[in-house]
Amino acid sequence: MHLPQDAQLLRIFIGEADKYHGKPLFEAIVNLARENHLAGATVLRGQMGFGAHSRMHSAKVLRLSEDLPVIIEIVDAPEKIEAFLPLLDSMITEGLITLENVKVIAYRSGQ
Repeated sequence: MHLPQDAQLLRIFIGEADKYHGKPLFEAIVNLARENHLAGATVLRGQMGFGAHSRMHSAKVLRLSEDLPVIIEIVDAPEKIEAFLPLLDSMITEGLITLENVKVIAYRSGQ
């Protein structure tokens, strides 16, 4: 797959405990991105954060189950990201979605 040098970065901020049809929301988003042939997606788990409700979420040694912040990053051509955005609308009921222009330096599969 070839990515244009001028691409877009879609960043989705949600909670680890957020669900979509009974499954983790971050998994549902990554699977949907793959089904739609986007270049790739990465899920990052945060150690600490807060959102619109100003409720603090943090990883503490004594707590085993947390609703930690999760960020999903997807980079692809602007037209592919634009087509993907409406699909996210029905999935995300709480969170933040940002979009920024990026310059792709390399996108290699190692083959």
